[in-house]
Amino acid sequence: QVQLVESGGGLVQPGGSLRLSCAASGRTFRMYARAWFRQAPGKEREFVATISLRSGSILYADSVKGRFTISRDNAKDTVYLQMNSLKAEDTAVYYCAARESTRVLTAQFEYNYWGQGTQVTVSS
Repeated sequence: QVQLVESGGGLVQPGGSLRLSCAASGRTFRMYARAWFRQAPGKEREFVATISLRSGSILYADSVKGRFTISRDNAKDTVYLQMNSLKAEDTAVYYCAARESTRVLTAQFEYNYWGQGTQVTVSS
């Protein structure tokens, strides 16, 4: 089994920054595909960013390009999401996900392990 634990969420003012972490444990060998998704109230879960722990390839949703940065620490088996210039529309529960794959994956159905989520609220 694989466990994913997110942390770092909270309340931040518009224009502020937060860094989310997703620590993986368990049978994570070959779980190279890691991603962040988010779900705002009343909306469907959407893709935010993905990274391959093997190749370092990265993809972002257009809505976060230039503001969010996904990164990895393979030694700690942890993926991060640095979020800058936050907007009210970034308010959501943020989930990390993992999959045994060397590719970068952007669709929810492609991931089979999920964390419990961490709330990010952007408000003045």
